[in-house]
Amino acid sequence: MEKKTKNIHSLHELIRSRWSTRSFSDKPIELTKLNSIMEAARWAPSAFNEQPWRFIVGEKGTEVYDHILKSLVEWNQLWAVNAPVLVLNIAKQLFTHDNTPNDTYKYDLGQAVAFMIIEAMNQGVVSHQMSGFDSNMAEKSLNISQGYHAVSVTAFGYQGHKDILTEDFAQLELKPRERKNFDTIVIRGKFND
Repeated sequence: MEKKTKNIHSLHELIRSRWSTRSFSDKPIELTKLNSIMEAARWAPSAFNEQPWRFIVGEKGTEVYDHILKSLVEWNQLWAVNAPVLVLNIAKQLFTHDNTPNDTYKYDLGQAVAFMIIEAMNQGVVSHQMSGFDSNMAEKSLNISQGYHAVSVTAFGYQGHKDILTEDFAQLELKPRERKNFDTIVIRGKFND
């Protein structure tokens, strides 16, 4: 299944074809591909080169996977249970060099996750990011150190057939991708002009 963008300017094919699926095949992700996806995150930019991100990788059938799955809100559990890999995306909240708050830790983590998702597409793997989860539950059940914060969860896997989804989720799967108008998000001048 494909959901291409209706972009008005040229885009790389990996960006044009990326979308957040809810339909995952039960085929496991090969370790070499999964490691390449995680390696992409290592090379993301960050403030002061802090690299505040950490990723707890849960592969289906493991206790780690079950902890991450249980931390998801019920709506997300209904479809994410089919993904062969769930990754808890966490980040360090203080800078290492001076122990002051890193106001960009979530931004930096987001860039690392975006790198992972683009590399996943390159490897033929699809993904879906989620903010609908209980970060406190995830942090407690996975012994996250103080000073780190669980920010999001990403499901990874191979594209599955929409028939494995409930009718509600299948409709969402077929819904066209929508984006705000280019001129709404790109401002060439003062914000309120």
